[in-house]
Amino acid sequence: MKLPNLNKIMERFQSTEKKESNPSVFWSIVRKEFTDYLTSWRIIILLLIIVLTCVGSLYTVIVTIKEALDATEQAKEIAKDSHLFLKLFTSSDGSLPPFITFVTFLGPLLGIALGFDAINSERNKGTLTRLMAQPIPRDYVINAKFVAALLINVVLFFSLGFLVMAFGILLLGLPITFEEFIRIICFLSLCIVYIAFWLNLGILFSVRFKQAATSALAGIAVWIFFSIFYNMIIDFISKSYLEAVTSAEEMVNRQGVLLNLMRLSPNYLFSESTTTLLSPEIRSLGPLTMEQTVGALAGPLPLGQSILLIWPQLTGMIAATLICFAISYILFMRQEIRTN
Repeated sequence: MKLPNLNKIMERFQSTEKKESNPSVFWSIVRKEFTDYLTSWRIIILLLIIVLTCVGSLYTVIVTIKEALDATEQAKEIAKDSHLFLKLFTSSDGSLPPFITFVTFLGPLLGIALGFDAINSERNKGTLTRLMAQPIPRDYVINAKFVAALLINVVLFFSLGFLVMAFGILLLGLPITFEEFIRIICFLSLCIVYIAFWLNLGILFSVRFKQAATSALAGIAVWIFFSIFYNMIIDFISKSYLEAVTSAEEMVNRQGVLLNLMRLSPNYLFSESTTTLLSPEIRSLGPLTMEQTVGALAGPLPLGQSILLIWPQLTGMIAATLICFAISYILFMRQEIRTN
């Protein structure tokens, strides 16, 4: 009589295991987090700031390009070979910074705002304990928060990117080439990777610190350090490092060392990658000697060569993003979650 009861218990246990590993549970958490982000006034204000600044930058650059096209009769023929649509993201009339500058400056703030209270706010409210009491794996929580925030970035930046292309076609009256379209898609993907790094950094501080204010200040401190102080430190080092140079080859080597130090900053990696991708005229990212430039043909690089040129920078940003996520994942899985 005991054997059937044991079989029933095992069947219930197996059904519970199947229920826990059900992907629909994970996506239910993702939908809930995505909805919470969309209804959060903090995120809504940041999204409005990014949209308004990018639209303002787009308006000024379109007006400038349109005036230049109307100035000469051969302007449209020249524009077909000058990657005009890429200039919508990199050019400016001086009144507002270009689109790429706004993303470099405001993107980290958006990533930190999405992640700085992802875990500690749930813990302080007591909802994390109730969530862990449900039959779901613990890693579903941190993974769902990251995926939901990443979806916000994907929707935002691809919408802005297609909006820029649509206005460019309608107002300038020039068709976009296939290579320009692929370059813009790659640029938008780089934006998402760049913000994903700051998002994971915010999640890491949210896991590490109990108070949301502390994690927010830590994330903003890192952002300010790489945006302002890191460049000042490298400039200070370069003054003394480049003084006692006796040959051109030594100068090139030392400038290469300083350039590698600059590339430790995620802001510089992103700026270098996107500028190269949206400006096919850039053929090198480091100092070159006269011997290396002899025989080089002037002209824009094809898309494949531009991607190969920025591949180390892209790999570095992805690696930094994965490292931050791995550390936060391990810390969260090892933390003890209990009621206060």
